[in-house]
Amino acid sequence: MIKEFWNKVPAFLKNKYAITGILFGLWMLFFDQHDIVSQLQLQSELRQYEEDKEYYRKRITETEKDLNELLTNEDNLEKFAREKYLMKKDNEEVFVIVKD
Repeated sequence: MIKEFWNKVPAFLKNKYAITGILFGLWMLFFDQHDIVSQLQLQSELRQYEEDKEYYRKRITETEKDLNELLTNEDNLEKFAREKYLMKKDNEEVFVIVKD
């Protein structure tokens, strides 16, 4: 039975170098520390980090723009304090409307 199977195997697969190469390839694909599954997971994480990086860059530019507006105009400072931190003058009341 084994002899019949061995006779059906193509000649290039009977070569010791081919067998070694196939075993090496299988080892690298599935059993090595840097196997295919690990590489795919790392690429997925890298894509996510790049998206996060882009998001934070946009937020930084928005924040820098707000800071520049606050430092250059006193009226904007008051508007910002009222909108973001719900600050008020002594004779005012603030009502917060929450949309569901």
